[in-house]
Amino acid sequence: MPYVMLALGILFALVALNAHAPRRSALLLAPSFFCGWLTIEMAPHAVVTWAAATALTAGFGGLDGWPGWVGFALAILGIAGVAATIVASRRTVVTLRDSGAPLDLDPEDAPRYPLAHLIVPQLCLIPRKGVRVERNVVFHEDGRLRLKLDVFQPAAERPDGELRPGLMQIHGGAWVIGDKREQGLPLLNHMALQGWAGFNVNYRLSPRATFPDHLIDLKRFLAWYREHAEEYGADPDFLCVTGGSAGGHLTALVALTANVPEFQPGFEDVDTTVQGAVPFYGVYNLFEPGPWPRPMGATRLMERMVIKKPFAENQEAYAKASPITYIGKDAPPFFVIHGDRDSLIPVAEAHRFVERLREVSEAPVIYAEMKGAQHAFDVFPSYRTARVIEGVERYLTGLHRQYRQGTPPAVPGEVSDSVDGASARPRATAAE
Repeated sequence: MPYVMLALGILFALVALNAHAPRRSALLLAPSFFCGWLTIEMAPHAVVTWAAATALTAGFGGLDGWPGWVGFALAILGIAGVAATIVASRRTVVTLRDSGAPLDLDPEDAPRYPLAHLIVPQLCLIPRKGVRVERNVVFHEDGRLRLKLDVFQPAAERPDGELRPGLMQIHGGAWVIGDKREQGLPLLNHMALQGWAGFNVNYRLSPRATFPDHLIDLKRFLAWYREHAEEYGADPDFLCVTGGSAGGHLTALVALTANVPEFQPGFEDVDTTVQGAVPFYGVYNLFEPGPWPRPMGATRLMERMVIKKPFAENQEAYAKASPITYIGKDAPPFFVIHGDRDSLIPVAEAHRFVERLREVSEAPVIYAEMKGAQHAFDVFPSYRTARVIEGVERYLTGLHRQYRQGTPPAVPGEVSDSVDGASARPRATAAE
């Protein structure tokens, strides 16, 4: 048993180290991400499990020899390292406040994420009480192609037939995997309870699809939404968009390419503007290196599966697929969210996108950098996820309130105090 304790200690210490300093080499990138992602966002579960395993091993003779004591010390260090990630996640509210997110909007009515979901994350797969989900609604059909979405709505009837604000959710998965059943569920459930109509949208995936097929499919949803929103109690003139990873990239593209004819073949006259965008840990620039030694567009994934053109001879194609290309003064309000320990898309990618947005856009741009968070942190309903979801809901509620008042989107101080019209520029984070 002493050598079992030693093995456990080494394992726990390495996993904890990876959570704080994920590996970025080609060989270790994927396993390092998955291990760190699960450890960080399920840290309370890991601490309890590891502590129980350590105690159980010690009780069966794991300390009968020097290897056991070395392993025990390493196990304690590993448990402490994971516990440190819990401490970092507890600063999420501070991070959101410093970013300018209007957390104090209607504080007496501010919703809280259910504790049960933090204890049993799998509960997020089940619609929450008070939420009605209509699945597999076809929003575009062309021959054998049938694009579908799921609709999340409050179960209660609308007061006086009032139309609800709409939220479009775009799943991630490196443009090649993923499904509406897997991502955005904690957010959509929470938003539905606050009176929103959420639309979790599928799109064609690579390698069968070639960019811009993915974006065109999402634009087709916008056209469908304009025509059918009221059937689901939603306001056809108010829609915000969100998504993570590849979904964050597509979220930014949807928001920044409103009414670009190239991405609306056959429905060029449809208004495809959105009223706000909340991209999570997205890729925003495919043609310049920046956070990477070489541009994201020069990777095998992009050249062979997504855009399917050699990067060196087709940089214009990669620029066309980059949200940063389309930033203009008429961009909608943005709330950009990224984790500072993201090993798949370095946080510097968010920095340069936000910097460019703030230089050009006349709309408010909020940026929240989640301390200690990995890529895809919001898939699990962790403490951090719960607080971020509440912050996003407050932010989008502020935008919708301004829309109903007939006032243009304003800076964050005005979102949180839109009734009296207080004004303040977004506060910079330390990461900027």
